[in-house]
Amino acid sequence: MRVSTNTVSNSILRQLTKLGEQQTLFNTQVATGQRIFNPSDDPAAAGRVISNQTEQRKISQYLTNIGKALELSQATYGGLEKIKAVSDRAGELATLGAGAISTDAMAAYAAEVDELIEEAVTLGNSRFGGDYLFAGTAVDTAPFTWNAAGDAIEYNGNTSQLGIPVSDGSAIKPGSAGATNESIADFINQLVGLRDALLSGDTTAVNDLRAGLEATEDVFVTALSGQGAVQMRLEVTQTQHESRMDNLEQVISNDADVDLTTAYVKLSRVSTAYEAALASSSNIMRMSLLDFL
Repeated sequence: MRVSTNTVSNSILRQLTKLGEQQTLFNTQVATGQRIFNPSDDPAAAGRVISNQTEQRKISQYLTNIGKALELSQATYGGLEKIKAVSDRAGELATLGAGAISTDAMAAYAAEVDELIEEAVTLGNSRFGGDYLFAGTAVDTAPFTWNAAGDAIEYNGNTSQLGIPVSDGSAIKPGSAGATNESIADFINQLVGLRDALLSGDTTAVNDLRAGLEATEDVFVTALSGQGAVQMRLEVTQTQHESRMDNLEQVISNDADVDLTTAYVKLSRVSTAYEAALASSSNIMRMSLLDFL
């Protein structure tokens, strides 16, 4: 049976092409450390990789949300802590004023309370990232302003809270609660009443205001405790997500990464076979009818 030169040539070319493709594949695997470049390389593993990468992206977004929520909660905690410090000092001045017998002393206490009022308004209108901290979801509106008469503070925010998704089906509200924000307005107005009572020398009114100040301080303590609980929950969720991300990375690596030792061995074998095929084809292609006479 005769075999034409074209048939031999085509067979050699097909073999060289196949070996060349394998050599390119193993070279790429060694260079990138990956074994899957197209879903057809391993459909089952490729499906798992795509699914796990989708979960990774979702968890990554949750981690970003948690970071923002933690920052907001920490800023809220810091603002509340400073307002509570004002409340602590106001309580001390109320105690001093209730027992004062000198009008000069009461006037001095009133002057300090007036400074506390300004500080409390400033703290109540604190911003974080350009948004008002104690305005609920009305973050573009200054929450605490003086009324038209200039003798009382009004709350201009709302009682809503922004929920931030931190896991599937779970959202956390790291901002200040509406009731707490309204209590800040009440507290500032209590300070106004305390100042006026001190200026008028009304020790009975000063003493009556002490109870209200103590109740408001309890609200701030509760709010601070709540922020601490929020931060703890966020940190626990963050740790869980980070652990899951590490697990997913390992699972994806098991499916997608190449065994470099095996890849090097295969590359060496294919390269040797390719070079041998080139040498053989060169000899075969040089043969003519005279070689068989």
